[in-house]
Amino acid sequence: MAISRNGCEGCNDITCPSTIDVLSKDIAKNVITAHDRVQMRGMEACLFGSTGTCCRVCNMGPCQIIDGVDEMIGVCGATADTVAARNYARAIAAGAAAHTDHAREMIRGFIETAKGNSPHEIKDEAKLATMAEVFGVETEGKDKNEIALEIGELALADFGSQTDEPITMLKRAPAKRQELWKRLGVEPRGIDREIVEIMHRTHMGVDQYYKNIMLQGARASLADGWGSSMLSTELTDIMFGTPKPIRSTVDIGVLRADSVNVTVHGHEPLLAEALCMAATDEEIVALAKKAGAKGVNLAGVCCTGNEILMRRGVPVAAGFIQQEVVLATGAVEAMVVDVQCIMQSVQEVSKSFHTDIITTNYRAKIDGATHIQFDEEAPLESAKEILKKAIGNFKKRGDFYIPQEKKLDVVVGFSHETVNYMLGGRFRNSYRPLNDAIISGRIRGIGAIVGCDNYKMPDNHHEIVARELIKNDVLVLATGCAATGLGRVGLLTPEAASEAGPGLAEVCATVGMPPVLHCGSCVDNSRLLIAATAMVKEGGLGEDICDLPLAGTAPSWMSEKAVAIGQYFVTSGAYVVFQNLPITGSKKFHKFMAEEMEEIYGGRWDIEEDPLKLAQKMIAHIDKKRAELGIDKQRERVLFDMEMRRDLGTGGLTDAGCHGGPPEK
Repeated sequence: MAISRNGCEGCNDITCPSTIDVLSKDIAKNVITAHDRVQMRGMEACLFGSTGTCCRVCNMGPCQIIDGVDEMIGVCGATADTVAARNYARAIAAGAAAHTDHAREMIRGFIETAKGNSPHEIKDEAKLATMAEVFGVETEGKDKNEIALEIGELALADFGSQTDEPITMLKRAPAKRQELWKRLGVEPRGIDREIVEIMHRTHMGVDQYYKNIMLQGARASLADGWGSSMLSTELTDIMFGTPKPIRSTVDIGVLRADSVNVTVHGHEPLLAEALCMAATDEEIVALAKKAGAKGVNLAGVCCTGNEILMRRGVPVAAGFIQQEVVLATGAVEAMVVDVQCIMQSVQEVSKSFHTDIITTNYRAKIDGATHIQFDEEAPLESAKEILKKAIGNFKKRGDFYIPQEKKLDVVVGFSHETVNYMLGGRFRNSYRPLNDAIISGRIRGIGAIVGCDNYKMPDNHHEIVARELIKNDVLVLATGCAATGLGRVGLLTPEAASEAGPGLAEVCATVGMPPVLHCGSCVDNSRLLIAATAMVKEGGLGEDICDLPLAGTAPSWMSEKAVAIGQYFVTSGAYVVFQNLPITGSKKFHKFMAEEMEEIYGGRWDIEEDPLKLAQKMIAHIDKKRAELGIDKQRERVLFDMEMRRDLGTGGLTDAGCHGGPPEK
């Protein structure tokens, strides 16, 4: 079926120049993308499903519930509150399960590396030592592989633990937060156990009180954020290297006319790292040249793209909503996929071209695609087999179109460790400069923009939110497809600080950093938890995460993973605002999530459809926290003499607003 776009009029919600460019060309005329399907559906989303009140957990339904109407409760008597809470908790369970299965594979790869059974190595020995301390592993007299093996096995044990002891990484949270979780009974035990318990509780006829259901939802979300996701991020860093700032490019235009183009799509770095190694292997390079190409050009899609972008500088061609469009160039020899966020339609799009869709994980196959199972025990050999398949397609390439002059530079790779080093240097690495900048008012607060992009919303919503935040001196931390989307509009470079407010611009110019920091993939939101904890421990901004002037959003969320992420931030004490949530069909449950949860955790959910108003809500929350800390007034800059410098060690915040905590009133 051909699509008549007439200059891409059907793409009225697309702002990315390269996407518009590709879809407007003849080469894409037979390609039906998700953009087109949204237009063709001609219907709104289901009212009951989108508000959380469609129940289908048993075969007496499905039941469509209308809050407050006696005739419209479930056949079993389930109310809108119960149904919305069950559906929401199940979304948390699904999102947490995706991160958990991802993390399990990474830890298994970590263990094989420690045993010497992989081509990878233990690279970050400093972080290895940090994790050894967290897990209580003795390091004296042991080499790095022995230490790594003990850590890996202990980490893997946290997934299936059957005791009632909290998971290991929970001890990294602020002490006050740990005490709260213990008092509420939401400390996660075995990571897998919490997901299973949600599914049990939300089975027909089990847990039917929305507040109790969400206690388990909170616990499972913590098992994700402070458990599986954090383990995956930390052990991946140890194995592949902790990201450091690096320049690269993002855009469909990173494809090359003279090379074998292989796009890497999904979420697990083991496959992507192996492909990076194989792409420069002499045998593979020789085969590519024999086929008439200069070599193999790897380009990322989605969060696998973020992983190799921030560690290796491999350019990102596309985020989630562009995955079909990058194929529509006709210039891709193979799209290699593993798990999560891969649309089934990529296989249909590939039929119009010479492109192979290559699935690599037994969990995630697509009808009609080529399957080459990635062997974790022989990763390099698997990667070579995949690339040989792609090289074989190069001579089959027909007409193609690669957008030119639309590639944008980005600076990426901002980990917790990077912030420490960037602000304090090698010998004084500390969050003190960041905390001081917030206390003094140069930086108003921290805004996290995370998660997906979504065809239901114009693709510039991340940009609208980010520009409003930085204009108001809010430093933005970004992950996932949101991060690469902000890269496509030029906000991931130090030069973008010219668009920031005067205080943030001054800090960015001093350090040489962008006003929007790319912090990794969606599983790397755990980096933000560690950064927030470091800010608390540094002092001067309260005793817990809920005291900090920070706010988070996933404005264009699509995946259930975003719900799990949002919930573990709320449970950790953060204010989180999305553009929509399936909770509005229940008055009590909605009020509980948006108001009463703050009384329990110090964090809460909010909903705002308009992206500009959403950003302004985040700023208002940041200002509220600044006022509570007593740092809401701009402080005069003071030139320190030697005596004042000596006083810095006393720990008290002077009237100039330099160290410690809020001034006495």
